[in-house]
Amino acid sequence: MAFERTTDTDKLTEWERADGHATIRIRERADGRFAVRYDQLHQADGGRGYTYETVDTRAAAEELVEAWQADTPV
Repeated sequence: MAFERTTDTDKLTEWERADGHATIRIRERADGRFAVRYDQLHQADGGRGYTYETVDTRAAAEELVEAWQADTPV
């Protein structure tokens, strides 16, 4: 399912999935690293799915976002 970029600033970028049930966000941390999180609402007993990773560069964060968007990991 497609993702649309909904927020894009120098410190934060966020995408929302077309059905509105998932978001992926890159946020620059105070230490200069990047936090990347995937948050998905499941319509099942498991409830919400949440994945979080910290990477060293913006490029690495964007690669992670692309992989998550392609695989729908949670």
